[in-house]
Amino acid sequence: MVVTANGNDSKKFKGEDKMDGAPSRVLHIRKLPGEVTETEVIALGLPFGKVTNILMLKGKNQAFLELATEEAAVTMVNYYSAVTPHLRNQPIYIQYSNHKELKTDNTLNQRAQAVLQAVTAVQTANTPLSGTAVSESAVTPAQSPVLRIIIDNMYYPVTLDVLHQIFTKFGAVLKIITFTKNNQFQALLQYGDPVNAQQAKLALDGQNIYNACCTLRIDFSKLVNLNVKYNNDKSRDYTRPDLPSGDGQPALDPAIAAAFAKETSLLGTMWSAAPSPAALVLKLVFVNDLCVFRKIRFILKLGLPVAAVPGALSPLAIPNAAAAAAAAAAGRVGMPGVSAGGNTVLLVSNLNEEMVTPQSLFTLFGVYGDVQRVKILYNKKDSALIQMADGHQSQLAMNHLNGQKMYGKIIRVTLSKHQTVQLPREGLDDQGLTKDFGNSPLHRFKKPGSKNFQNIFPPSATLHLSNIPPSVAEEDLRTLFANTGGTVKAFKFFQRDHKMALLQMATVEEAIQALIDLHNYNLGENHHLRVSFSKSTI
Repeated sequence: MVVTANGNDSKKFKGEDKMDGAPSRVLHIRKLPGEVTETEVIALGLPFGKVTNILMLKGKNQAFLELATEEAAVTMVNYYSAVTPHLRNQPIYIQYSNHKELKTDNTLNQRAQAVLQAVTAVQTANTPLSGTAVSESAVTPAQSPVLRIIIDNMYYPVTLDVLHQIFTKFGAVLKIITFTKNNQFQALLQYGDPVNAQQAKLALDGQNIYNACCTLRIDFSKLVNLNVKYNNDKSRDYTRPDLPSGDGQPALDPAIAAAFAKETSLLGTMWSAAPSPAALVLKLVFVNDLCVFRKIRFILKLGLPVAAVPGALSPLAIPNAAAAAAAAAAGRVGMPGVSAGGNTVLLVSNLNEEMVTPQSLFTLFGVYGDVQRVKILYNKKDSALIQMADGHQSQLAMNHLNGQKMYGKIIRVTLSKHQTVQLPREGLDDQGLTKDFGNSPLHRFKKPGSKNFQNIFPPSATLHLSNIPPSVAEEDLRTLFANTGGTVKAFKFFQRDHKMALLQMATVEEAIQALIDLHNYNLGENHHLRVSFSKSTI
């Protein structure tokens, strides 16, 4: 039986199949979230074999997915019978269709067909998609080779190298510039060919880099060329490895420049040859496999059961529990000679030595992890060592605080070569420059599953205030924050909960100062104010 889909799709599929129907390579998917994309539906089938067709019935929240073989469909249904599939945190249902073949009218199904061709090309080849056969009618030529990328729900840091790893699957990435605008991490990414930009947008828009967070929102930029002046952690021109880093440092070492020119990377090397099954699982856990298609390629090649690989079915996702792996993937992945994670000690330099204290560093860096120890260097008091609880937290702190202003000076945050911060010998007075915070009650991330893990944002002018007692009014808080030396621009209590509020300072630097001064401030009635950065604006 062949089904032909056209503009009356929603009428043709009334009363579709039951779970106990005869096996078919066409699968019926029900209860889809309203905003789900074709790519997300296609990704459900990719681990089990080639996806040959798709039909979206958005008005009915349903879809039909056709696999290349009946065997692949049987494997998929059996797997999802034991493991309930989810899209956008909503359970969905997969069953055999009564139909044996899916034929669609491409003129009415252009987007789905374009996405299918793009995704299938990535699944079956390890080459840029510019060489794949995509018809002109299926993919309209893009207006620009430059994409504007916004990261929503950024609970883990996303770096330039992470973006390069993901987007290079669709063609040669020439340049990337990252920045923060409206309290959101954004990037401009330039391909060599507008068609590659079109294919990347179709395949990746709306996808999560990590499970349930770091969602890609992609549009075409009005720019047609990016002007990159520096190669560093904020911007990179892959065609000009000789560019300086922009912070007074010389250009990249020739060996590293050559590595960039060849577009090699730590992850690229790891994935260049098929590993043993045991090595594959280790690499998936510790490297995170930033692109799900790479993971699928090796699962299929090695014949591993899909269930053996955590997170294998989530597009662009990483295992939920792999905090250390998140640090590795979100850190300096692809930077030759730089460790991707694990180091818990940070070196902070260019501090205002007249103002900085171990307590102020504990409070600021404590926004991104549980600070264990702080040591301001005795012979170089504009520098300090900060030991975090784990490598993931040190990566978070480095990515968010490097380049921020603290006490009027732009601080530099890098990974230290030290593995721990040594306490002074007993009886030795180091003038209070070293402090052990290991047992501090102010750690934000001690409790597993704490909501604080979901509210980690870059420094912003808007602060989130909580634990406010009923007796404290808006004017009291405005006055309190103005006394830190800044200007309060706006204030708003949460409508349903006056224990929380948003307060906006004039600048990010003023907000950082206010957080340092007032986090844990005693407001009376046994209420200590909690202050953190917000992604919202007032």
